[in-house]
Amino acid sequence: MVRTIRKKNRPAIIHKLQDNNIDKFIALIRLFEDVFEMKNFKMPDEDYLQQLLKNDDFIVFTAIVNDRVVGGVTAYTLQQYYSKSPLVYIYDLAVATEFQRQGIGAMLISGITNYCTEIGIEEVFVQANEEDAYALEFYHSTGAAAEKVVHFYYPLNAQ
Repeated sequence: MVRTIRKKNRPAIIHKLQDNNIDKFIALIRLFEDVFEMKNFKMPDEDYLQQLLKNDDFIVFTAIVNDRVVGGVTAYTLQQYYSKSPLVYIYDLAVATEFQRQGIGAMLISGITNYCTEIGIEEVFVQANEEDAYALEFYHSTGAAAEKVVHFYYPLNAQ
């Protein structure tokens, strides 16, 4: 799936990555590292990332401007037992700082939700920290409905 949009005279292409797009995937991970200010991040080896891209339950869309990855979204498909239709959980979404507030994030949401509709996904969901006003505003602006939940986690074997 490829979609083109022009914002402020910059063409952006939204592209669903395939297993042969390892370079774009690595560029996206580096973008996440920068935008999320990940300290001491160590990139997994390329073989591992290649296997991840081959996994049908893993979805990646990138935003490309002038052959550069400037944004992206990663998500996981979750099978459920209440319904035969799976759910998709958006794990990460980011746009390079200099390209933010130009509609690229909304294009990424549109790209993944349209794709999920086409393949029969029941619902796409994403978490945002309550303190992150920008993220909350962004997801509201893209048509997402909010729920009040508390996220718990069990730290195991942190690396």
